[in-house]
Order: sequence, then C-alpha cells, then structure tokens
Amino acid sequence: MRNPVIRTGILIVLGLAAVLLYSSLFTVHQTQQAVVLRFGAVRQVITDPGLYLKAPFIDVVLPVEKRLLDLDIPVQTVLSSDRQNLEVDAFARYRVINALRFYQTVNNQTNANARLRSFVNAAMRNILANASFPEIIRTSRNDLMLRIAETVNRQAEDLGIEVVDVRLTRVDLPTANSEAVFRRMQTEREREAADLRAQGAQRANAIQARADRDVVVIEAEANRTAEELRGAGDADRNRILAEAYGRDADFFAFYRSMQAYEQALMTSDTATTQMVISPDSDFFRFFDSPAGRGQSTRDLPLPIDPEGPMSEAPTLPQAPTAADATGSLGPLAAPVE
Repeated sequence: MRNPVIRTGILIVLGLAAVLLYSSLFTVHQTQQAVVLRFGAVRQVITDPGLYLKAPFIDVVLPVEKRLLDLDIPVQTVLSSDRQNLEVDAFARYRVINALRFYQTVNNQTNANARLRSFVNAAMRNILANASFPEIIRTSRNDLMLRIAETVNRQAEDLGIEVVDVRLTRVDLPTANSEAVFRRMQTEREREAADLRAQGAQRANAIQARADRDVVVIEAEANRTAEELRGAGDADRNRILAEAYGRDADFFAFYRSMQAYEQALMTSDTATTQMVISPDSDFFRFFDSPAGRGQSTRDLPLPIDPEGPMSEAPTLPQAPTAADATGSLGPLAAPVE
C-alpha cells in the first residue's frame, strides 16, 4: 500500500520539477532580443542569443525582432510647390535598436507601425510641399527620399527605432489632372523639338555655306591649274612643231597640204563635195608634182628656236586650204553644190 503511494508522490514531485524547470528556461534566437518583465516592470533586457533562466510563473519574456521590418505607407495626397495634387505611395524599412525604450514607448510592433506611419506622412507632406512636380518625379527624387528618411529617423530615435530607408514607390497625378498635365508636357516637348530643329537647320545652313565656298575655291584652283597645264601643253606643241619644221620644211608643208585636201574633199554618205577651182590655184600645187610649185619653203623665214622665248617665234608657213583656194579665184570661182 505504501509503495504505490510513495511511487505516486515521487512521480508528482518529478512532474512538478519538470514543469518548474521548463517554466524557468527560455531561449533567445539570433534574430531576436528579449525584454524580461516581472509584475509589469522591466527586470532584464537580453540582446545576445542563448539559453536563459527566469522566475517561473512570475517573469514574462517579450521577444523583439532584430531584423529589418517593412512598413507599408497608405496612398496619400500631397500638394507640391507648383500647386499640383499628387498621389504618393511609399514604404519604409526599420529595425529596433533599443529594446527597453521600444517597450517603454510603443510596447509592441503594431503600435510602432502606427507611430512610424504618422511620422512618414508628416515628413512627406512637409518636404514634398517645397518641391515641384518635375523635381519629385525626376530630378530630385533620390534627394527628397533621403531627406524624408533622415527626418523620420530623428523622430523614431525616441522610440528606440532606426529608420533605414524610405522609398516613394509611386507618384502620380489624380486622374482628373493627368490629361491636362500631359497636354502641357506635350506642348513643352514640341517647343523644345522645334528649337532643336531650328538650331539644326542653322548649323546645316552654315555647313552648306562653308561647303559652297570651298567648292568655289577648289574650282578656281583647279581652273588655274588646268590653264597652267594647258599653256604648258600648247608651248610644248609649238616647240615640237617648230622642231619638226626645222628638220624638213618641205615635208612639213606637204604633210599639212595633205591634211587640207582630206578636210576639203571629204565626202559622206548623204552629201558629196563639189568645187570649181582654177587649175593654176596654189591649192593644187602638189597635184602636178610632189615637189609642189610656186614659192619654195626654203625661201621662207627660218623656224623658231626651241630654246628661245615664245613671244619671238615667227609664224609657221601654213599649207593652202580650201578656203584659201576659193578666195584666190575671186568672183570667177565659187563652190557649187
């Protein structure tokens, strides 16, 4: 009889001891810190992870997050410096750096979120009210978000909270104002485009004017060079002709006469050249004899000196042409078709 009673008592004592031991131990994780309360008063703040003891059924352990916490800010309407109503959507990230102050001021995360939302809303209204619409959406957006985060962080220090970042996720105009603003922006862009096109046309005209001037200069230089080359070529031609005449004047006169015969007596498929000329005309002097008749070329002035100046060169004897032969006959002879 006694043995079962003793055994039951021992089991009860062991059970109570296990309950007391379990109630006396608690664990703080690496991502948390803990505030130990005894009858509502703060007894201990634990920031390091590990296994700790507490008074069973008396002490209460409140875990507090060490990790970054997200805070979503509801969409609110903000008036910018250029009198534009803007719908702003934002979020913030924060962490608890002082668990004791956090517990004493806001007690829990729900109350902390409510306080931080009010801080962020007030900071956005005050800071964005001094910025224009283009600055908020484009030019100064990052600077404005940094200023809002710094302002909220100074206020959150009293709560044992550090605000790491505040971001404006969306900044839009109300639906009623969007169309008017878009039209104004389109007009401004069109004006800027017209200015750019005018500047481009001005630069194009300047480039075209320079190109036209360069063309005139290049053509003038090319014409001058061509005239110089043409003059040099004519001089070389006269020199070569003078040298050829100086070597054999009779043959030179004969050769030029043959060229004159070819041009005067040339025929084509549609027409035939007919001429009435006196047989005694000098034009036919090579017809009777290859040596020709009339004045000999040996009685003519000497040919020009190839080394002498061109201005002193005598006139070369010209072979008779068809025009000369016609003119020598006077009114007695004329070309007949």
